[in-house]
Amino acid sequence: MADSLILELADFVHDVHTGIYSEETGQPQPLKFTVQAQLKVQDRYDPETPLSASKNYMDLKFACSEALGQTHYKLIEAVADHVAQTLFLQDARVERVQVKIVKLALSEGAEQIGITLTRERR
Repeated sequence: MADSLILELADFVHDVHTGIYSEETGQPQPLKFTVQAQLKVQDRYDPETPLSASKNYMDLKFACSEALGQTHYKLIEAVADHVAQTLFLQDARVERVQVKIVKLALSEGAEQIGITLTRERR
């Protein structure tokens, strides 16, 4: 198995304009994001390795919040795709992105209803 470096943002909640039904389209709804970004890994990370050798974790949070803007996304698949493309554009070292989105407004109990999209750099 090859070495890998995966940065992760887990269970981040942000309001996004999404949905196709009239009760969904009037205002943003809460989505829960878990994002994994696989980066090209260095041969070694020592105690003095600078941040430039990796990726700022806050970039993952930005891709799930400010980068989405006020655009209305009919499908959460489009939200996930936008997050993945944002991370690819931010950093050429990102090789693969996985975005899991849960629509919190649909949950009636402990269930999690949503999607997971995985993209590899092309």
